[in-house]
Amino acid sequence: MPTPGLWRPLAAFLAGAASVLAFAPFSLFPMAVVGPLLLLWLLRDRTPREAFRIGWSYGLGLLGLGVFWLHISIDQFGNMGTPAAVALTLLFVLLMALYYALLGWLLARVFRHGLRGNGVIWLFPASWVLLEWLRGWVLSGFPWLVLGYSQIDSPLRGYAPLVGVYGVSALLLFSVALLYRLLQPHPSGRIGIALLLILVWGGGEALARVAWTDPRGEPLSVSMVQGNISQDLKWQRGNLQPTLELYTVLTRQNWQSDLVIWPETAVPAFAHQVEEALLRPLAVEAKENGSALLIGIPVWDGASGAYYNAMLSLEQPQAPYAKRHLVPFGEFMPLKTWLRPLVNWLQIPMSDFSPGRAERPLLTVAGYPAGISICYEDAFGEEVIEALPQAAFLVNASNDAWFGDSLAPHQHLEIARMRALESGRYLLRSTNTGISAIIGPDGRIEGASPAFETHVLSGEIVPLQGATPYVRVGNWLVITLSLLVLLWSGWRWRGH
Repeated sequence: MPTPGLWRPLAAFLAGAASVLAFAPFSLFPMAVVGPLLLLWLLRDRTPREAFRIGWSYGLGLLGLGVFWLHISIDQFGNMGTPAAVALTLLFVLLMALYYALLGWLLARVFRHGLRGNGVIWLFPASWVLLEWLRGWVLSGFPWLVLGYSQIDSPLRGYAPLVGVYGVSALLLFSVALLYRLLQPHPSGRIGIALLLILVWGGGEALARVAWTDPRGEPLSVSMVQGNISQDLKWQRGNLQPTLELYTVLTRQNWQSDLVIWPETAVPAFAHQVEEALLRPLAVEAKENGSALLIGIPVWDGASGAYYNAMLSLEQPQAPYAKRHLVPFGEFMPLKTWLRPLVNWLQIPMSDFSPGRAERPLLTVAGYPAGISICYEDAFGEEVIEALPQAAFLVNASNDAWFGDSLAPHQHLEIARMRALESGRYLLRSTNTGISAIIGPDGRIEGASPAFETHVLSGEIVPLQGATPYVRVGNWLVITLSLLVLLWSGWRWRGH
């Protein structure tokens, strides 16, 4: 039986773990209410030090169970071994959980006499969302398991085209705080609180029926080629030719599509190395068949020696899109001079990419401007909307093979669904081992490939035009309002 000083942190850890069930592949979205609600109750009447531990424990449960899959890539592809990989992942989780520790400390500092007043209704969502946003920005950012993603199938999804994923988080946590007040003994304004809850969730369901964008042209037929090349084999020299033959054969079987897409780094060689043997012949074939081909391929700059993780449209082969937001330690090494021994030890293939410098993530594809993101980039909504409103549809090329058969591919697909919903555009997700998908402008999956199978996913999309409110405003409305609430709360606290 836990001692009196330990039961609250243990319960907070379980609340964080329960919150993971709100995200894909479980998709039990009410758990995103249950976990934070329990956390609020555990923080009641705690000192700042106690609240720090309780918040940290919640973060350990959420991130420890939610992103423990990070150890897979470190273990299997980072040349570290299981014990070191697990230790490094746990260290990462311990550090990321500090955001939730700060949340607990902050709430306890402002509400020194317990979370009893109506101020919690505003401060709780504002402070949580600010810390989620900071987690997605500081040191390149890790915006995984933002609570708003868990609501992609709930009534709150209707708010995403207006305020984005952080706005959905804010409304979810606003609901949690309202419930917390409603459950207090003799709360003032019980009827008003209940009506607010109905308004928030009913309004989301009504907004989900609104179409924010309009057709821009005739439907396009599309095919995503999922080669299912194992990550431990992908970069072996002897597998280059079989890989190219596989993708070429599957592509030739689908020239009837207006657009064919290969996933991130589908070609395990630099573009200039396969230009004559692969790219030029495919460009000719695509043109003869009235099709377009978009390929994930590394690009090397001979002048500077830099190389890039890129997507290449054979309609404009001299202007590839190079990935701008790289994954720390996976695609580039921060503080490289100091951490060079770690770089040499990890031996991760192609782990020293340079970031692209395109002003907007756009490529001309099948005659339309398309918004391009590569793998991790689609986790940053403010970067994806830089392609809008010009882009007629979105493309995300990924390689989740790094994380095996874990929660990661499902969570990543959930993130991509939110990007489609925020922007009011179709999103085509082409992956190496799954889950490839055609996602509608309402965030619904219209077609998906089986994971860990060689497969070609085909379907139709409609090029769209127009801009949702989120495309025009981005995250700044929600972040600014949250900051103002935090400043107001701090001012009130100092006045007591």
